[in-house]
Amino acid sequence: MILCVAEKPSVGRYIASVVGATHARDGYMEGNGYCVSWTFGHLCGLFAPDEYKSEWKGWNLSTLPMIPDRFAIHVDKDEGVQKQFNILKGLIAQASEVINCGDAGQEGELIQRWVYQKAGCKVPVRRLWVSSLTEEAIREAFQHLKDQSAYQHLYEAGLMRAIGDWLLGMNATRAYTLRYAEGQGRDRQVLSIGRVQTPTLALVVKRQAEIERFRPRTYWELKTKYRDILFSAQLPVEEDDYAIKTPEEGQQWLNKIQGKPFVITSVEKKKGKESAPRLFDLTSLQVACNKKFGFSAERTLQLIQSLYEKRLTTYPRVDTTYLSEDLYPKIPATLQGIKDFFPQVAPLLPLKADGKNTKSSLPKTKKVFDNKKVTDHHAIIPTGQRPDRMDADEKKVFDLVALHFIANFYPDCEVSQTTVLGAVEDVPFKVTGKEILLPGWRDVFKKDKAEDKPADEDASDEQSDDKDGEKEKVLPLFVKGESGEHTPELVERTTTPPKYYTEATLLRAMETAGKTVDNDDLRDALKENGIGRPSTRAAIIEKLFQRKYIVRERKSIHATETGIRLIRTIISPLLKSAELTGMWEKKLREIERGEFEAVEFLKELKQMTCDVVREVKTNKAGMLCPVCRKGVIIRGNTRYGCSRWREGCTYAEAF
Repeated sequence: MILCVAEKPSVGRYIASVVGATHARDGYMEGNGYCVSWTFGHLCGLFAPDEYKSEWKGWNLSTLPMIPDRFAIHVDKDEGVQKQFNILKGLIAQASEVINCGDAGQEGELIQRWVYQKAGCKVPVRRLWVSSLTEEAIREAFQHLKDQSAYQHLYEAGLMRAIGDWLLGMNATRAYTLRYAEGQGRDRQVLSIGRVQTPTLALVVKRQAEIERFRPRTYWELKTKYRDILFSAQLPVEEDDYAIKTPEEGQQWLNKIQGKPFVITSVEKKKGKESAPRLFDLTSLQVACNKKFGFSAERTLQLIQSLYEKRLTTYPRVDTTYLSEDLYPKIPATLQGIKDFFPQVAPLLPLKADGKNTKSSLPKTKKVFDNKKVTDHHAIIPTGQRPDRMDADEKKVFDLVALHFIANFYPDCEVSQTTVLGAVEDVPFKVTGKEILLPGWRDVFKKDKAEDKPADEDASDEQSDDKDGEKEKVLPLFVKGESGEHTPELVERTTTPPKYYTEATLLRAMETAGKTVDNDDLRDALKENGIGRPSTRAAIIEKLFQRKYIVRERKSIHATETGIRLIRTIISPLLKSAELTGMWEKKLREIERGEFEAVEFLKELKQMTCDVVREVKTNKAGMLCPVCRKGVIIRGNTRYGCSRWREGCTYAEAF
């Protein structure tokens, strides 16, 4: 008997229908020489501290750091979990072979491997790797099963991630709670610290501090209207400063150009092409859905996961926006499958996937198809199944995925960029405009509804102010050398503070380790050092909400006093630096690719844990004053003292 183990019951039933296991049993399906069973969530997990050593049950600084000699796993004590594990254990004992049909990623590999280890699996294990749950994709994947040894590095990366989270979370949370938390005993507030959640919280706290410290500055801009077009003066300015700092300076510039003719000095037109917005990875889809529909990152993940399980879209927990080249011949069939729901498909259907890039072929570009940019999974796209089994929210997400997919097979948008320079005396002016010559892929999004715009056309929360709402416009015909009257004006401006994070911009910040990046190619380069994984970032943000470290105020995310105090309390830069945590994530990816040894990473984890605990033990700042028991210890230039020293506390090192 061959045993297939899926990630959850619904996926198990799909696989069972493909292999012919049609008889339902308690906890599995059976037939045609196969049994198909499933896990649901983490059946197994790492030991709790007291399962290693009894003295680790109580919270005490003297027992830290807690570093087991060897990490071990147990089966979750939940009654339903215990029952399903025992079913799996019994099936594994009878099987001649096990096929791992778990979620195709680090976490999915880890969940399955732990079950096999705990169940004492002795038979060969092979891996089923699928990017969609259609019957065709599953059958094709069964033709390319690999021995589980081919995924050993993937497992090791998942294992190191779990061990790292255990070491840091258990030790840092206990150390900081025991040293700095308010209250005593059961009333003591737990200061929860995590490898990814803490630097994410630090990003929010830092941004909030920047906003609170911001002091607006007033400056002025010189503009003039010529032939109903507003030109902006190009005045000399120092870096990070403004050309006109006072109204008096502005008036001098205004006096200089009033009554003098405006002359067109240059007219330059450049034709160019704009590519369609990229296909979606999970993070960009979460960003788009937050902006367009107000969905939380967690909600978007639930919806796209549901679409995947309904076999309407491909595997969602991905971090690439590219497709592998072997998918190119399948594109016409995918488009054919969704044509009844998207009239935009009609112009593409006569075209063939022949790779010749002629008028009769679907385009095949490196912006879409690039094997070097695809590892385990490709971008999120429709499967080609009829999309008629969706609720309203699922349809919004599906339509977004489908429209971006369709747009990538339309021609580029052809534009004309015009730059007009002018002058009054020796004062230069400039205006730019853009004209769409051939809309190309923009026809896919030609409706006026917000949800039909491409995701990257939405206004970003990180973008700077749009000066008086001025946007690139189509300009009238200007001729070099022409001149005429104009109407100058002095426009008063005020600098604005940074914007609070939204879930969309916080996800982007996690992806790029806190760096604000608009360029897609640069963002791709920074993904290697992003914090968290696409599949876990939504859960991290939700955890911060649940622990009351952050709150939503409309779409903005604000840090609470509890969250701010926690970040201010943490002395270790490693715990709250997005860049340092991103370096750690990079090493985990290198382990997955076989470029870094897991054993070396484990040594670093243990050393880092010791360093974090030692910093807390040796740092007095923040401790409750041992004399008055009301103040906390603070540090001066060279000594420590009680925060209530002005009120008469006699703490020995008071300054």
